[in-house]
Amino acid sequence: MKDATPSTLIFRRLRLENWRNFTQVDVDLQNRVFLVGPNASGKSNLLDVFRFLHDIVSVGGGFQEAAGPHRGGVTRLRSLSARRYPDIVIEVHIGSEALPNAWEYELRFSQDNQRRPIIKKERVSRAGSELWSRPNAEDAKDPERLTQTYLEQINVNREFRDVADFFRSIRYLHVVPQLVREPDRSLGRSDDPYGGDLLEQIARTPEKTRNAWLRRIEAVLRVAVPQLKELQFERDKANGAPHLKGKYEHWRPQGAWQNEEQFSDGTLRLLGLLWATLEGSGPLLLEEPELSLHPEVVTHLPQMFARMQSRTGRQMIVSTHSPSILADPGIGLDEAFLLIPEREGTLVRPVKRFQQIVSLLEGGLSLPDAVMPFTRPAKAEQLPLFATR
Repeated sequence: MKDATPSTLIFRRLRLENWRNFTQVDVDLQNRVFLVGPNASGKSNLLDVFRFLHDIVSVGGGFQEAAGPHRGGVTRLRSLSARRYPDIVIEVHIGSEALPNAWEYELRFSQDNQRRPIIKKERVSRAGSELWSRPNAEDAKDPERLTQTYLEQINVNREFRDVADFFRSIRYLHVVPQLVREPDRSLGRSDDPYGGDLLEQIARTPEKTRNAWLRRIEAVLRVAVPQLKELQFERDKANGAPHLKGKYEHWRPQGAWQNEEQFSDGTLRLLGLLWATLEGSGPLLLEEPELSLHPEVVTHLPQMFARMQSRTGRQMIVSTHSPSILADPGIGLDEAFLLIPEREGTLVRPVKRFQQIVSLLEGGLSLPDAVMPFTRPAKAEQLPLFATR
């Protein structure tokens, strides 16, 4: 059997127990995934499952770091609704078009008496055949081994290193424009998901590739920001710091140059989003990419994602509050997921499972018109009363 490479793999199924907002989740995933739900329904926490898997195998990471104080420990990760069976379970099925069930990875964990994250079960299967399952005899002899996953141990993960490489390729992006303008705030961080090292990432890219990508980004930015006529990369002659500068149409005949410090929030967020879609090959997690962007630009983001995926096969998992994103007629009912908070945890269902929504769509409503009412606060009309008290 020829292995699927990390660049062609995607998450095909996600199963969770007792992860943050979610007591039970079991969903099939497509190449594009759009997560929609009310505030505090758990969209960010669902994205964090994939970030957690990345952190287990990342440099300087590992299971103890991923499930440790950085996320508040196991106590904070465990769903408040967990009762009889309090273990946290993450199970993912990974595959490609050629090999739909190339890999399965399951991790069940809790904490010991010292509040350290401890593995209750770890399982890896390949094409339906189990390769490893823990705890095993060696773990029984030395329980300290259960503080680390096999996935993060290079001396034992050779048979399933493709899984580790795939998890390592996951990237999360939620650009904070102020961090791009003031990168010293993120000094020392690499692959900062909030954009603190975006300029350094651009600078590290080989010049020929960097220039080609910036030309493609420039073409998109000129549509979204009509005043922008040219985009260039340069280094500060005094200290070597990387900068992006744009030439804006101006009352002066030659226009005016500005660097990232003068770029608008929307320009920086779109620039970071475009760069992220070009860089890397693993799943890309995008949190509310519509922020600071004009609705007309937002409307075309799903089409842009689809075209990028046709070139790279890269999976994109997007959380959004935007009706403009959902307005794309190309979004399938198995690509959009609705998160519904309930007393025993948030439900996650593909839109096609909601008969009421399907009936509204069959009656002629658009996807956002049918879905967004389910995401609105029940008493939003009472907000203006705050100013009268």
